[in-house]
Amino acid sequence: MVDSAAPILLFDSGVGGLSVLAELRKVLPQAPVIYAADNGGLPYGTKTEAEVAARVCGLLGRMSEQYRPRLICIACNTASTIALSMVRDVLNVPIVGTVPAIKPAAETTRSGAIGLLGTAATIRQAYVDRLESEFAADKTLLRFAAGELVGAAEGKLRGETVDPMVIDRAVAGLRDQPGGAEIDTVVLACTHFPLLHAELTDAFGPGVRFVDGAAGIARRIAALTGGQDFSRSARDLALFTKAEDSLAALAPALERYGLFRQEVLT
Repeated sequence: MVDSAAPILLFDSGVGGLSVLAELRKVLPQAPVIYAADNGGLPYGTKTEAEVAARVCGLLGRMSEQYRPRLICIACNTASTIALSMVRDVLNVPIVGTVPAIKPAAETTRSGAIGLLGTAATIRQAYVDRLESEFAADKTLLRFAAGELVGAAEGKLRGETVDPMVIDRAVAGLRDQPGGAEIDTVVLACTHFPLLHAELTDAFGPGVRFVDGAAGIARRIAALTGGQDFSRSARDLALFTKAEDSLAALAPALERYGLFRQEVLT
């Protein structure tokens, strides 16, 4: 039996996983949630595979022991493509990962040209190569490492203005490649990027559809917790790995996602 107050733990390098939390709220509004952001390790996209794997496994081990979640969602493409199997090997709790939504993009593109925006660490993974081979072998998949968008999303949720040049560079990174002009579908392969949907829509112009995995992840979590009881013993928590002055600026955004408490991991 699962304790009805046991939380679902969503983990990301920063605030990007809030895009997954938004979809989870739609299907499981009654579920207690801990949203864990490794702001002390941000960004993941510039780290080596060994660094990401060690950090994610270590942090999730500590959080699992301290907070006893019923399920952990790694709401981060970089962490999932690198460390998902390792985390599943060491933790005795259901683990849901986040992978680039190449399959639905391939199913919906009309031009056959798909763009993929992710971090540098994500787009170079063999996992992404396998997804392309399995689901988009007859399509053109163009990848671009748009790590600047992570910082832009982080800043946006703190109330900062998004630099349009950052958005323009991401768009040009895809459009300027051979075949880039034909892109009609863009995979947002970082959970931070849907937080910039409005800016990306304006920059890409009409006729481009954006695809991410957040809704599918939420449905998977709902399926794995089907039949379980949920109750809240306290307001949902935003958990950080490092105390920073800028966390106070995040409070209004966190509250919009139903996170009314903040703590720093001890």
